[in-house]
Amino acid sequence: MKRNHLFTSLLTLGLLCAGCVSKKELVNLQADYDSLKENCAKLEAEKNSLNKSFQEAQIQLAESRTAAKGLEERLSEAQINQQEMRNNYAVLQSSLDKSIQHNSQESINISKLVDEINASNQYIKQLVNAKTKSDSLNVVLTNNLTRSLSREELKEVDVKVLKGVVYISLADNMLYKSGSYEINERAGETLSKIAKIITDYKDYEVLVEGNTDNVPISRPNIRNNWDLSALRASSVVQALQNQYGVDPKRLSAAGRGEYNPITDNDTALGKQRNRRTQIIITPKLDEFMELIEHAPESETPATAPTTEASNNAEAN
Repeated sequence: MKRNHLFTSLLTLGLLCAGCVSKKELVNLQADYDSLKENCAKLEAEKNSLNKSFQEAQIQLAESRTAAKGLEERLSEAQINQQEMRNNYAVLQSSLDKSIQHNSQESINISKLVDEINASNQYIKQLVNAKTKSDSLNVVLTNNLTRSLSREELKEVDVKVLKGVVYISLADNMLYKSGSYEINERAGETLSKIAKIITDYKDYEVLVEGNTDNVPISRPNIRNNWDLSALRASSVVQALQNQYGVDPKRLSAAGRGEYNPITDNDTALGKQRNRRTQIIITPKLDEFMELIEHAPESETPATAPTTEASNNAEAN
């Protein structure tokens, strides 16, 4: 606006002075005026263009600042996330280290457990083999014994195998004189056959056990049924040793008195059955005891079958 006013003033001044100047000068002044006017228009256009560019620059600057602020916020979030990831990584690494250490320990424990299981299985196998061998020998022993006895002898001799043990039950009237513990002549042949079987199977222990009925006995040298049963067992043991050559280290004598009946004593037949002497032939327990002494020792569940097997071996 100031420029337009300036141009108008100049033009007016020129017109006033027209009367004083030549036409040529007037033309030159008009040309200068047009030039100035054109330059003024250009300047105005440039001003407008600069204003527009400045406004656009301000908009771009505002947008850039907004974008920069957004980037700063994102950078801050990224930095926070990165720190969280580092923390999580540290936690995971620590957990992984503990897991590796724990797994290593577990591997050691599993290895020990496997070794214990293998040892237990081997031990059980040894027990089973020993018991199978013992059972087989008992069956052979029983068959040999029953084949060696006559039909008449088998009527008064009862042979059984129970839990790996051979029981030979002899009636008292077959072995002893009435009311006595002295062995009669009739028993000699039967005892000799039993002694031969015992001698052939050297790995067996022999227990002779006397039993009576509940009728009290009154003899000068026998106080009660305890004495009678023990003396009868002792008589059989000494006969096996002295007359038939059985190693006395393998022999034991025991008296059960009237307290181990196989039936009641209410009848004569019951009393007769209870008056008996049992020759009990068992495998030597050395092999079993040696196995038990060397059983795997552990507090882990892996050894539980071993303990049970040991108990079974002892029971048998």
